[in-house]
Amino acid sequence: MDGGRKNILSVSELNRHIKDLLDGDGLLQGVCVKGELSNYKVYPSGHHYFTLKDAEGALRCVMFKSSAARLRFRPESGMGVVAFGRVSVYPRDGAYQLYCTELQPLGMGDLYAAYEQLKARLAAEGLFDPAHKKPIPRFPARVAVITSGAGAAVRDIIRVSRARWPMAKLIILPVRVQGAEAPPEIVGAIRYANRWQVAELIITGRGGGSIEDLWAFNDERVARAIYESELPVISAVGHEPDVTIADFVADLRAATPSNAAELALPDQAELRDYLRGAEDRCEHALRRQLQFYRRRLEDLRSRRVLVSPTGYIDLKRMELDLLRGRLLRRQEALVAALRQRQVRIAASLDALSPLKVLARGYAVARDSSGNALRSVHDAEVGDSVGVVLPDGTLRCRVEDRLPAQNTDKEQENGHG
Repeated sequence: MDGGRKNILSVSELNRHIKDLLDGDGLLQGVCVKGELSNYKVYPSGHHYFTLKDAEGALRCVMFKSSAARLRFRPESGMGVVAFGRVSVYPRDGAYQLYCTELQPLGMGDLYAAYEQLKARLAAEGLFDPAHKKPIPRFPARVAVITSGAGAAVRDIIRVSRARWPMAKLIILPVRVQGAEAPPEIVGAIRYANRWQVAELIITGRGGGSIEDLWAFNDERVARAIYESELPVISAVGHEPDVTIADFVADLRAATPSNAAELALPDQAELRDYLRGAEDRCEHALRRQLQFYRRRLEDLRSRRVLVSPTGYIDLKRMELDLLRGRLLRRQEALVAALRQRQVRIAASLDALSPLKVLARGYAVARDSSGNALRSVHDAEVGDSVGVVLPDGTLRCRVEDRLPAQNTDKEQENGHG
């Protein structure tokens, strides 16, 4: 090695020298760098490590836990940001990096980015689902108002409530509505109202202001407390154009605190007008019903049964006589028809009577038991049989049996 080179440095000495040079550069101690987040990681220690890159280069970055705790949005890889911090060298690695103290999304403020991210995440979880919305009681006797005790919002709610429905009792639960202490106080008041059931309805909100002023109602803790509330919640934050996360989660959104009181309580003047109208309608309906029953009474009064009760009985007696006459005539006609049928049946039976057959010259032979003989084989030679004639019976004895076929053959032989 050339002995003329006197300044021989160790790696650590060179890294420290470069670090001192960078730390002494005023521009690098407060620099803003624009780029796209890449390989964004959060370590268990709470420190955030990532890379900022553009089309031609990349820059290693670190954000320590103390700075990351102030982030209002969740950085993600691929997001365009502006990073604020200082450039220095980490002596152990000899690599320079940006020690980031703030991050802001490109094209929007960090609060708006945090708002959009929380809104998308809670919507995906179902916190905005209309099916979860609870109905607002129509005539609440007690209303809990969670807002600043000294703000204009509480005065507007009290003024409108007294004018609309003074019978309702307002229970003021004062909280801070701005600053880091506001979200836990609002959450505590909502949980207190639910635990002790101090009211039938909750109104929470504040007057108008910037997004920073309204930020307590964009807090995730407040959103989840409203979602978990057993009592219905009306959100009344800012003016009509202002929309917070609490408005999406609440059971009903009011444009202003005054409008919240209008939505929570009925209008006594409108109710009075409605009752008067209902009274008029009931009176009209009763009058029509009375007229109907009056006409019906007049109709009944003019009926014959009421004017002359005996006339009604006479009328029914006449109707009974007419009915008896019809029954008798029907009975006589039925008997005549049955008699005619009997005559026809008797004539048919007479035509089929054996006596008629005997009258035409025929006879009926019977055995000793009285059974009719239907064949020559029903009697034996020597049997006693009776021959029934129209005017009596002959007792005879069978001397021979001559079947019909034999008779025919004998006749043929005789002729031969």
